[in-house]
Amino acid sequence: MSETQQALARGLNARHIRFMALGSAIGTGLFYGSSAAIQAAGPAVLFAYMIGGAAVFVVMRAMGEMAVKHPVSGSFAHYAARYLGRFSGFVTGWTFTFEMAIVAIADVTAFGIYMGFWFPQVPRWIWVAAVVLLILVINLMKVKVFGETEFWLAVIKVSAIVAMIVAGAALIVFGFHAPGQDTAPGLDTLLAAGTLFPNGFTGLLLSFAVVMFAFGGIETIGITAGEADDPARAVPAAINTVPWRILLFYVGSLAVIMMLFDWRQIDGTTSPFVQIFDALGIPAAAHVLNFVVITAAISAINADTFGAGRMLYALSLKGLAPRSFTRVSANGVPWMTVLVMVLVLVIGVVLNVLLPEQLFLMIASLATFATVWVWVMILASYLSMRREMGRTGGKRNAFEVPGGSLSAWAALAFMGFVVVLLALSAETRVALYVGAGWLVLLGISYKLLVKAPAAQAVDAPSGSGRE
Repeated sequence: MSETQQALARGLNARHIRFMALGSAIGTGLFYGSSAAIQAAGPAVLFAYMIGGAAVFVVMRAMGEMAVKHPVSGSFAHYAARYLGRFSGFVTGWTFTFEMAIVAIADVTAFGIYMGFWFPQVPRWIWVAAVVLLILVINLMKVKVFGETEFWLAVIKVSAIVAMIVAGAALIVFGFHAPGQDTAPGLDTLLAAGTLFPNGFTGLLLSFAVVMFAFGGIETIGITAGEADDPARAVPAAINTVPWRILLFYVGSLAVIMMLFDWRQIDGTTSPFVQIFDALGIPAAAHVLNFVVITAAISAINADTFGAGRMLYALSLKGLAPRSFTRVSANGVPWMTVLVMVLVLVIGVVLNVLLPEQLFLMIASLATFATVWVWVMILASYLSMRREMGRTGGKRNAFEVPGGSLSAWAALAFMGFVVVLLALSAETRVALYVGAGWLVLLGISYKLLVKAPAAQAVDAPSGSGRE
């Protein structure tokens, strides 16, 4: 491949970034992971999504405020290095890459499960291998092609969710009963267990491990700053849509399906959306929704690969990753980083052969730890920036976090709370062990492999061509 340029090619406009934001927020965590969250908390899971969504919105606004000030590639690793120190930038960037790798494996696993709805006799790993090849092709093309692909995939799943909510609401209003279901659709079905908290407050707490996984990757919006035509406008515009996205796509859609069908019968063998419409005796709707969740999985894997690749590129420019990751093709794509992510996905193929049943929840827990760690570093960087601005009298921008530092501290406390929750369940506790081992490994790697920068300012532009 030609390597005629070392800077990433700009080609993502506001439309691309807005729908990438939708794409990163609507994926495997909603379409498949929500079954585990519902099983843990019952209808109370709706509160978990609202509480978690509020905290994530603060994180996104903090990142957006910093993105307007520093519109660079690998944004939040740059902010951590700039405001917390070079080692913090190293840990943040590599942990985000780890997060994207783990989430991508979860997404390809879910893709294989979805395909099993149509082709139950075909081994899951075959579908996983096929989608890995597709992602490789898409991510080696021009970034505008990537943006257009994400746009149309997001259009499909957003349209489908809206249609599903409208159709579900109509079924509720007209009193459509699932075969063999005694309770009327609506609040009676939602409260079939007699309460919003059938598994108690503990069930609500345990659901946060999966709920926060669902929001993982939404920070990829910040990665687009280095390739956006106008990051100061496009990134904040995308971030501002987070609250209504969460309310509509998570709370709205899950409320509708739990009003249509007794949530206690959701078994996790496929997407709860597909299972419920199949159980309602509407097979055409189930097949359509299965197509939608497949496109959602492809979109999520695509975004995961993009985000991890661009982060590795930004780290390599700062000397925090192998220099070979700066190699850029004639299309303006960091092709070495794309190949690394594809190799990670190949590991996902192998894991689907070895651990087809236990894989998803284990990976979701690991991804939750990595996700929350990255969010903690974003919030810590933001608080450090605010302190610096207070000392130096730095100019504030129009895109500030509502509530400022107070909101950031509240969100930071919540993230710490989520990490503690991972220790409450034996199934999620392994994430803490692996996460702690990962951080130790990063500390050793930094000490042994990373050289001190030679007269390089840490606040230098990261391949975007401008600050």
